[in-house]
Amino acid sequence: MNTVTDTLTRNGAQALLETLIAQGVDTIFGYPGGAVLPLYDALYSEPRIRHVLVRHEQGAVHAAEGYARSTGKPGVVIVTSGPGMANTTSGLLDALCDSIPVLCISGQVATGAIGTDAFQECDAIGISRPVTKWNAQIRRTEDVAGLAAKAYHLTTAGRPGPVLLDFPKDIQIGLVPDFAPGAAIADDAPIGVETQNPTTEAAIKRAASLIANARRPVFYGGGGLVNSGIDACHAFTSMVQDLGAPCTLTLMGLGAFPADDPLFLGMLGMHGTLEANLAMHHADLIVCVGARFDDRITGRLSDFCPHASKIHLDIDPASINKVVRADVAMVGDCYPLLRALGKELGLPGRAAESLDEWWARIGVWRARQCLRVAPSAEHILPQILMQRIDNALQGTDAIVATDVGQHQMWAAQYIKFNRPNRWLTSGGAGTMGYGMPAAIGAQIAHPDKTVVCISGDASILMNIQELATAMQHRTPIKVILCNNGHMGMVRQWQELIHDGRYSHSYNASIPDFVALARAFGWGAARIENPADLDEALGQCLAHDGPYFLDVAVQALENCFPMMPAGYGHQQVMLSEDTWYVED
Repeated sequence: MNTVTDTLTRNGAQALLETLIAQGVDTIFGYPGGAVLPLYDALYSEPRIRHVLVRHEQGAVHAAEGYARSTGKPGVVIVTSGPGMANTTSGLLDALCDSIPVLCISGQVATGAIGTDAFQECDAIGISRPVTKWNAQIRRTEDVAGLAAKAYHLTTAGRPGPVLLDFPKDIQIGLVPDFAPGAAIADDAPIGVETQNPTTEAAIKRAASLIANARRPVFYGGGGLVNSGIDACHAFTSMVQDLGAPCTLTLMGLGAFPADDPLFLGMLGMHGTLEANLAMHHADLIVCVGARFDDRITGRLSDFCPHASKIHLDIDPASINKVVRADVAMVGDCYPLLRALGKELGLPGRAAESLDEWWARIGVWRARQCLRVAPSAEHILPQILMQRIDNALQGTDAIVATDVGQHQMWAAQYIKFNRPNRWLTSGGAGTMGYGMPAAIGAQIAHPDKTVVCISGDASILMNIQELATAMQHRTPIKVILCNNGHMGMVRQWQELIHDGRYSHSYNASIPDFVALARAFGWGAARIENPADLDEALGQCLAHDGPYFLDVAVQALENCFPMMPAGYGHQQVMLSEDTWYVED
């Protein structure tokens, strides 16, 4: 829509909505309040946008993240001023850490009242600056359309992330001069991240030479692959398969390479597989695509990949050499870089050098079967729960969201993702309370898909109020609770690192989750017997509305393998009393 709109029929709120619609926005997550009522009044008469009323502003941002992560499109949020805007900061931080495109529009008191400590006033720009990639306040009605278009565009320009636009109430109700909702982005928009330090032909040739001559390569992919899109994931997968090389993925990268491919070593890092971590340690070449060498991946930096040259592909030049020095840096979007690199390598069709020796070595580590666990006839083990969830979801093309903690790591270890955008989790920030609203956002975007939230008894309480959101908006998400009565990962660290001093990690007064879920109108059940697990999962997934399955798991089970903080990839705990250590 690029036609000029009549000045006399549009105020600032209407102009902003028309601009968002012109950008392709059809869904907004939000919560109304006094400073944003003109926007909600405009929404009342706007059938082209679906508004999803959440129960907490943090939930709105996580829902927008789930929408964005599962579609590749930016998620959009509207909140009011003061506490409304302040409640978004955990969600915005989460989106910033995991490079999720979210546009948050916050209401603000009238421009004349800014700085007077007016009711529900806050410094939205100052508060949001550390947790957004860009923010701005609209000060004139004639800037509404341009700033809205620019803000939306910036969520995906360069490295994706959250953007906040603060919208004073008098600008919302003020009449807007003639504007074109689909107008081009302003020339001064700071969107040049992807053109800084462009990758040279020499870098591509050098990278191709390193790959061609490697005898112990490992391809290491991250969330940037997923953000780049399905074509980038296909290009990455094709390159790995053509070369016959081993591949590992970060927590955020799961699904970028098919988990059922024999070339996949599993996730790497703190709770990664033994074979993935040892392959990284002994590699002579690491090809890092769309990942940022997070500390949960690298472990002790002095021991990180000590024998390997490193090729780093990333859209953000600030991520290059920030943690680990790259021998070859390739800056830009993953997809064109992978295409150029494949062309230089002569793929497909080039005969790959034999990696038989390398695979034989990896086979020894794989033979340890580090994720193997024997079922218990008395207790539901959380690892078995995840295996059974994976079995139950086979063939459904389901989307799985998690909260944060032990259940998150077990889900990453045991549930297989063969496509991108099916795995929603909080990686960089580790935000408890992410899972259920993210699942709601994904279900809104994909009404015909199975969407499951795997949570823990501590995490689910962080945003338990969103049970009402799922019910009101008829999103048939399934929550599967891995209930051990503790803050599981905190308790595990206290046991293994703090000599068993369990300081405030026991949830002594957890609610009756079945009664609670039913009070919100959900279907619900609780199981404790391992023999009931498969039937209960089937009933949960087959339910035609939202369903809450509370699964009592072995309370003191720990998550292994584990590379404790400050250790290297060659120092892995396989159980409480078993270490795998190499020189």
